[in-house]
Amino acid sequence: MNTWNQLLSPQQESATPTALAVGFVSVITDLGLIAFTGPQSATFLHSQLTNDVEHLGPQDVRLAGYCSPKGRLLASFLMWRDDESVYLQLARDIQPAVQKRLQMFVLRAQTKARDASDERVVLGVGGGFGEAVLRTWFDALPEAPYTKLDHPLGTILRVADAFGAPRYLWLASPETVATVAAELADRLTVTGNQAWRLSDIHAGVPVITAATQEQFVPQMVNLELLGGVSFKKGCYPGQEIVARSQYLGKLKRRTALVSIADPAVTAGTEVFTPADPDQPCGMVVNAAPNGAGGVDALVEMKLDALEAGVVHAASAQGPALQFLPLPYVLDKLDV
Repeated sequence: MNTWNQLLSPQQESATPTALAVGFVSVITDLGLIAFTGPQSATFLHSQLTNDVEHLGPQDVRLAGYCSPKGRLLASFLMWRDDESVYLQLARDIQPAVQKRLQMFVLRAQTKARDASDERVVLGVGGGFGEAVLRTWFDALPEAPYTKLDHPLGTILRVADAFGAPRYLWLASPETVATVAAELADRLTVTGNQAWRLSDIHAGVPVITAATQEQFVPQMVNLELLGGVSFKKGCYPGQEIVARSQYLGKLKRRTALVSIADPAVTAGTEVFTPADPDQPCGMVVNAAPNGAGGVDALVEMKLDALEAGVVHAASAQGPALQFLPLPYVLDKLDV
């Protein structure tokens, strides 16, 4: 791990989307990991999360949410399993509290949660050359987004594509990382948390953090468009409200991809329209430096503001949001 840290400099923490599209590797330290182990782990989590856990296969990777009884997201997860455990990857700043809350509801279920955040080094690899570089060590890679492969060198999760290329999370031992670090750094742009977050943003994938807990129903951040909500599974906290938003046309908000020429914009920053300058029309879900002096962001907002296309950060006189195309169709649920 020391070898890898020596390769990482503050100047490489952020990069432009154009640079990342060529090929990059990110050392990711701002994601936590909860492992649920025991014969009833999947059954328990199935009753708590927005997505199907009972039918999560050994090669499957899924998004999921954890809601309050009011249907508001307390956390968003990347989820997978192995022979022993079901894993929930989430923002590290909320991991301890979310783990504690889930553990409270285990009761007599035969499962136990542990903090697995430091059991593996997490590398993010993407861009046009990313896949070819990974094939230096892997004969095969997951063929589609949201699938995984277990290998003696670690677990490879393929997540949502970004910048026109596949993205992978490589969970490896520190010893493995020390072995491959020099070649990764020689062939790819070395980056950190912010660059990986920028790639998530351009993939249209929201990550709930401490700044945005209990702010959004899953559909407000497009989670069901990404396969993160199952409407066929049984009950879970907030399920009635999530279902009502889907089937009764109650949702009037969505999340857009934007660029903002202000580096001070962060998750939780409110946004406004000139038509109603005194009331926020939405909130920044995630933001990351875009290498051009500002940030790119996922911003949740009212549909009328989204359709009007004139929105400003922090105040009605703040920097304008420049709307960018999402990589998926934005079903507005405005029936």
